[in-house]
Amino acid sequence: MVDIVLLALGDDSQCACENGACGTRTPILACRDALRTASAEVRTVVAHDDAEIDAALRALPESRLIVATAADGQLRAVMRRLVRMYAPAPSKRPETLAEGRTIPDLPPIGVLPLGPDASDLATRLGLPRAPAEVAAAVLGGRVRRLDLLRNDGGSVTLDGALLGGVDAGGSANTYLARVEVDDAVLADGTEPVLMSVIANAARYATVDGLPLVTAPAMDDGVLDVAVAVPVASRGLFRRPRVEIQVRRAHGRAVAISPRAEVPFVDDGVEGTLTRKRSWWMERGAWAVYVP
Repeated sequence: MVDIVLLALGDDSQCACENGACGTRTPILACRDALRTASAEVRTVVAHDDAEIDAALRALPESRLIVATAADGQLRAVMRRLVRMYAPAPSKRPETLAEGRTIPDLPPIGVLPLGPDASDLATRLGLPRAPAEVAAAVLGGRVRRLDLLRNDGGSVTLDGALLGGVDAGGSANTYLARVEVDDAVLADGTEPVLMSVIANAARYATVDGLPLVTAPAMDDGVLDVAVAVPVASRGLFRRPRVEIQVRRAHGRAVAISPRAEVPFVDDGVEGTLTRKRSWWMERGAWAVYVP
């Protein structure tokens, strides 16, 4: 008999299952029932904070995990705790760890989308959305391994991060930052940057109609970075105009050193970058159940 943990994230004001779990009730119950119909042992768990996520993850790898997620940021929160649980201390790096990796292969997870968002990570990966199809994929046991980005702030990125850009009021504010991808310097910190993107997948490939990264893939072992820089174009018989120059690079790691606070959004989660932050590639580190 397959043992499965069906994990939902949220707060007590939203009911997702019979024990008061959070999110949308119907898909979780439908997935649970489909699993039980197939004779799986299912435990539905709600987690409101990191400690409760950790408690659910302790069942791995003896149990299979399905994460019921209403937003990519919720899936990211679970993966962040999973990495924290499995990552060895630098001084205790096992000899079996693959070259270029700081974490072992993480246990695969099932993804149960709770919302109709056709632009979320589950859709971009071509994962099933119907509860019965999610249940069948997890029970089938077929997995697809995907790349993961870690950063020195203690978090992870599944899809991508966007720094700067157009704010909610429609204003485009530039910032100063040094952006380095491996040995390539895309911005030296002395020129204004409109926005920069770190991409593992296509969430921020195009922003406000501006193509930034081209054909990012979650299984190619490299991260893609783009920096959009406004450049004044001068002509002999015309007024100066500003054009956007996009500089691109890909590699294993990127470091961004802002000269002042820069707003960013990482897998849909907003924050502010105040000091140097580095992201690096963990090729094939996580996996999802697929049909």
